[in-house]
Amino acid sequence: MLIPEDTAAVGCYQISCPTLPLAIYREIAAHLRQVSGVEVDVLPQTSQKFDYHQSQIESLRIQCREATTLQDRKRVNQILAFYQDRYGELRIEN
Repeated sequence: MLIPEDTAAVGCYQISCPTLPLAIYREIAAHLRQVSGVEVDVLPQTSQKFDYHQSQIESLRIQCREATTLQDRKRVNQILAFYQDRYGELRIEN
């Protein structure tokens, strides 16, 4: 489980993977936006130092609204688990 499935836990979560390409961040965001009650923002990299191996994106901000159901949160976790299996560990901050 990546984000809490407790529907009482309305919140905002930051998801990041330092080496994840920009296109994959956008793909994840597009998939998550299809889930009812979930809003996603793509946050650009804030580091002043260029690193070719670092992602252009710092993180995704996922906002779960009060209307987000248990089924919706499980779907979010399924989507995140799919990408985590393919691209490595996703860091989650609350």
